[in-house]
Amino acid sequence: MPRPAVSRPVTRRADRSGPVDLDRRTWQRLHRGEMIVEARLDLHGLTQIAAYDRLAAFIDHAWRVGSRCVLVITGRGSGDVGILRTMTPRWLDEIPMRDKVLAYTQAKTHHGGAGALYVLIRRRRIG
Repeated sequence: MPRPAVSRPVTRRADRSGPVDLDRRTWQRLHRGEMIVEARLDLHGLTQIAAYDRLAAFIDHAWRVGSRCVLVITGRGSGDVGILRTMTPRWLDEIPMRDKVLAYTQAKTHHGGAGALYVLIRRRRIG
């Protein structure tokens, strides 16, 4: 089972325009679904343990190959309270994924809406 979730919400500017360490234009493009989705991961039907392991491997791979924006599909869950939908943002805020994720936001309807997240991957520093 994954480690207990330590909630660390994305730090936002006072005007709620996006994360502090991300320029406003990039945040708006991510939030509006205007960035090109370079990879996608579907977590439907997985247990929490399997979903966490796949998500961690997916984020690590996306970071290593230099992907910028990826889509993580969690599904909405039953009764609009899906466990993967709830846990995925928490996992993205934990180490080791926190160090590779710059920001995330709910996807637009054509990408899954409330059952999916756009995830902006940090650029890999080489050297």
